[in-house]
Amino acid sequence: MIKKMMVVLFVAAMTVAEAQVQTPQPSPAASVSTVVGLTDVKVDYFRPRVRGRKVFGEKDVMHPHGQIWRTGANSGTRISFSDEVTVEGTKVPKGEYLIFSWPGATEWTLALYKDLSIGGNTDGYKAENEVAKFKVKPTKLAEKVEMFTVNIADVSEDNKTAKVELAWENTSVKFGIAVDYDAKVMKSIENATRVNPSNYANAAVYYAENGKDLNQALAWINEAVKANPKAFWWIHQKAKIQAKMGDAKGARETANESIRLAKENGNDFGYVKLNEDFLKTVK
Repeated sequence: MIKKMMVVLFVAAMTVAEAQVQTPQPSPAASVSTVVGLTDVKVDYFRPRVRGRKVFGEKDVMHPHGQIWRTGANSGTRISFSDEVTVEGTKVPKGEYLIFSWPGATEWTLALYKDLSIGGNTDGYKAENEVAKFKVKPTKLAEKVEMFTVNIADVSEDNKTAKVELAWENTSVKFGIAVDYDAKVMKSIENATRVNPSNYANAAVYYAENGKDLNQALAWINEAVKANPKAFWWIHQKAKIQAKMGDAKGARETANESIRLAKENGNDFGYVKLNEDFLKTVK
């Protein structure tokens, strides 16, 4: 009986010990991610608030100029890349890194750090663990940002570059990342065209729009059209490839064929006009 009571008391004590009161964090966790090219870019961080304080400056501030900052709260800020990228001119292998920074009035220094175990402990910082270190110019924000915020913005139209922005109080700092997806696309073309001949069309367009072998692009688009002779959208792409190759006569004939098939289809999806506009450019 005594033994059973001891077991019950032990279990009850363990339950009390493990129970925790949950309250909102002063600096809540946040995450932002996007795909640049074919690369996943993600930032996990904690968001401190201004709360009426002065954040950056020379004295009586939270983070003095020239002193290392964990770039966020709690265990700091982590950024990850699913592929190798270039950060402000430095090659960075795929993986996850801490972001450390040294704020300044006219210039910030930032570093990507590979030893994740130190978290936000700036006292444990060692230069030997830097993967990239670079300088960027801060800008002044027109509107105050109360909570520290990280954005991934300014993704270029060709999906090869983007900017990571750190914004807090009246300060914004951005650093650039660049990706190279060509090798992935080429491998995808190699694999996909073996499985589905219609993928030849996508491969042909990629080649034509990225300055690659136009003869190969033409061969691939011909394979796609062969598989679906009424695909006026692919025939339109063939005309564009022929024009790039300097075959104006062939391009005009192909564009007119695309128009004919598009009209026969009933719904031309705008390809009649696309071809007509294209014909005006072919000399």
